[in-house]
Amino acid sequence: MQDKIVLITGGSAGIGYAVARAFKEEGATVVITGRDEGRLADAAKRLDADWVAADVASAADCARMVDYTADRHGGLHVAVNNAGVLGRPGPLADLDTADWADVLDTNLTGVFHAMKYEIAYMKEHGGGSIVNVASNIGAHQRVPGLAAYAASKAAVSVLSRAAAREYAAAGIRINAVSPGATDTTMTYLPGETAAERDARITPSMPLGRLADSAEVAATVVWLASGRSSFVVGHDLVVDGAASA
Repeated sequence: MQDKIVLITGGSAGIGYAVARAFKEEGATVVITGRDEGRLADAAKRLDADWVAADVASAADCARMVDYTADRHGGLHVAVNNAGVLGRPGPLADLDTADWADVLDTNLTGVFHAMKYEIAYMKEHGGGSIVNVASNIGAHQRVPGLAAYAASKAAVSVLSRAAAREYAAAGIRINAVSPGATDTTMTYLPGETAAERDARITPSMPLGRLADSAEVAATVVWLASGRSSFVVGHDLVVDGAASA
């Protein structure tokens, strides 16, 4: 990843932060995005990375983050579209329309917005690699109470593969990664301790543990790199056989 310029949405915490750190360790120039400027600035300082505030639910913000990255750093070689929300858990019929829309706007429409401008730039500048972060909850596994999240992440998997077919000939490799339960704040219920979280989740994990975010990040870096040059339009599940 030496001399590569990488844009990561949702890069200030969780899997996105681990992905940013992994790319930095590989020698890339990294730009992270998110909605919270304070958290972004702090994360970027710890990573020795750049940042730009952007809400992926806004098409204008996505256009601006791509322009900022290319103008400030001289290009865009890799994009990792990771920004996402879990939403309010509950049975489908009890979901408010606003809750449904919030999850879809960020998790699905946000990926569409980001890819729209990333692809446009890459088409004009010799190609690139895009990795979209989906989830094993969706196309691979369903969990009661997370219908909106599952629908949005299944759609990210399909959207990634559809776009891959459209832009492979332009030198743009598009893939998805579908992590399982990972040791991040998103896996906690309100007020839950780490021990309580682990006791709730690990019985369904064949490896008896959650993933470390670095394990997911390593997969993202591999998919984005030339080491996976013939992998296009793939949804790579990283969940320790939970959905096998």
